[in-house]
Amino acid sequence: MFLSKATAKFTENCSRLNAEIDNADCIIVGAGAGLSAAAGFTYSGERFEKYFADFIEKYGFKDMYLGGFYPFETLEEHWAYWSRYIYINRYSDTENGVYKRLFELVSHKDYFVLTTNVDHQFQRAGFDKERLFYTQGDYGLFQCPKPCCNKTYDNEEAIRRMYAEQKNMRIPSEFIPYCPVCGKPMTMNLRCDDSFVQDEGWYNAAKRYDEFIHCHKNKHILFLELGVGFNTPGIIKYPFWKMAAENPNAFYACVNLGETFCPDMLKNRSVCIDGDIANVLDAL
Repeated sequence: MFLSKATAKFTENCSRLNAEIDNADCIIVGAGAGLSAAAGFTYSGERFEKYFADFIEKYGFKDMYLGGFYPFETLEEHWAYWSRYIYINRYSDTENGVYKRLFELVSHKDYFVLTTNVDHQFQRAGFDKERLFYTQGDYGLFQCPKPCCNKTYDNEEAIRRMYAEQKNMRIPSEFIPYCPVCGKPMTMNLRCDDSFVQDEGWYNAAKRYDEFIHCHKNKHILFLELGVGFNTPGIIKYPFWKMAAENPNAFYACVNLGETFCPDMLKNRSVCIDGDIANVLDAL
């Protein structure tokens, strides 16, 4: 039996990436939404219908993400929707092992993770929190919508309570979270506009990432980009291209389903694997 050209190319590319993982002095992982989708965190289809059938029936929502922007008439309904959203994407055991397999792949190396994902799955899989930079926020944090101060607040207890005790698409009024400083109704710590709070933890993580880049800038770095599209290319993709181009010892890898790109300046020091990230990690 002969392998198809596509299968042979996939196998060849995976072997090349494996060699780079083994030989690299360090690995910088850049993770986007495609990684969490491969891990089971889908925002539409069967999973969305399972948890949000009532909201779909009432409002005609097409997916979880778009429903999050709806201007609900009451905070009770707003937090009924969002507590489900956060619970299933931050606190439930949806993860199918993709993040754990990634951890096993890089944990023996000197690594750092830069991610636009906000579901906290890296830490749940065992990644060292001192080696993570969540640039866009965290489903597990509240913030003041104003904001009146540069603080965020852990929400696990509040979200679990809202999720467990909501009825008829509403939470009890006494569960609505309010800012302990100014008293305004709280919102999520997600980067949507210029009201996003970059708290002390955010700045500390940014500093650690910058220090990691500085300390390894001339070494054999593997820039491993996973599931990054073109919604926010200026956070991971473009900086990875630039840093890899400036360091002749660096290597760039792009793994994504249907969106694999590499600039010509890196064509001799790169590999692009078009495929499901879960399948690629299995192959590695």
